[in-house]
Amino acid sequence: MLSSTAPLRREIARVLPDRPFAVSFWDGTEVPATVTDAATFRFHSPKAMAHLLRSPGELGIGRAYVSGLVDVDDFDKAIKVITDWEPPEIAPADQARLAVAVARAAGITRPPRAPAIELRQKGVLHSLGRDRSAIDYHYNAGNDFFALFLDPKMVYSCAIFSRGATTLEEAQETKLDLVCRKLDLQPGQRLLDVGCGWGAMAIHAAQHYGVHVLGITLAEEQAVLARERVADAGLSDLIEIRLADYRELHEEPFDAISSIGMVEHVGEAQIDVYAEQVFRLLKPGGLLLNHAIAQLHHGDDNEAGPFSERYVFPDGEPLPLSRIQLALERAGFHTEHVEGFASDYAETLRHWTRRFDERFDDAVRIAGFQRARVWQVYLRAARMGFETGFESIYQVRARKPDGAEPPPVPGSYVG
Repeated sequence: MLSSTAPLRREIARVLPDRPFAVSFWDGTEVPATVTDAATFRFHSPKAMAHLLRSPGELGIGRAYVSGLVDVDDFDKAIKVITDWEPPEIAPADQARLAVAVARAAGITRPPRAPAIELRQKGVLHSLGRDRSAIDYHYNAGNDFFALFLDPKMVYSCAIFSRGATTLEEAQETKLDLVCRKLDLQPGQRLLDVGCGWGAMAIHAAQHYGVHVLGITLAEEQAVLARERVADAGLSDLIEIRLADYRELHEEPFDAISSIGMVEHVGEAQIDVYAEQVFRLLKPGGLLLNHAIAQLHHGDDNEAGPFSERYVFPDGEPLPLSRIQLALERAGFHTEHVEGFASDYAETLRHWTRRFDERFDDAVRIAGFQRARVWQVYLRAARMGFETGFESIYQVRARKPDGAEPPPVPGSYVG
């Protein structure tokens, strides 16, 4: 007698004759891959199929995985299938037969609920309120969660290994110092650090370059810990950590501005506003160091994808470098230096992934089973994005002109 999955297995094999993956079912049966060394998606329950029936594609399989209803035997291969594989066009009649087979195998009439941690943003895209909600969602996993995989300074951006660093700690120190040198920081100057995180850049700049720093973030828990770290370093007289959006600042102009891993959250709708605001916040002759992930495929949707949108970085929009540069130039900036670090971010993510895997049980305890599962996939998918050339990351040094001839770019940048 045929099992309940037999019709589904037949339909999958028929409509997808070339499959770079295998599928195993809760009843012990399997649809094999048609290539060697392929990933296997293991469906533990009919509810997993119901998720796919409700939302075919990345979101449906993501929901099933986050819920613990699907596992894979090789994350990298499975992610590559989801992001890169283009299934053949399926005729409407075949789509209907496949849907019926899925429904019969699932045996469920009521659509399953999305995982409890899934976020659906409301309000105007990249408004102040919605941006705060997006940042709050990402960071409400808690400081202890991020401490599981970051370096002791908790630098949550691309480390730089290509200057000779061999450990994550050394590579993050290299990055922080490179930013300070590109900004040509001098004792007594005022630095604005946009998206200051847990305060690593502010502390490094104040400790080693003697500057006064205003660091801003939208994450409340992050700000609390950043202030504690500033106090522990004895730098409260040089550093202020403020809970604020870049659009809310009305300070006197700064000598320099660092923006590290923040502009990805600005979006197409606000990128020109962002550029105009940081231009206004700089003194004539002042320097901006903009460090950001960039989309490399023009014409693609700038959103990071439905899985990231619902579970990792709501409203995240990595824009093409050319679009960011256009905004900076429209605002009045003169670009002096551009440097890419895609391979460095891939290596950073390898370190983060290894550390996260080693402390996965702690991640579950701190942030819950579903969020831990999200990050298990996300860190790998992000690494693959930099490895495959889907995206890159650039540091751009730009100057607000003051009429004087700008100094040459220091050769020590590449040392």
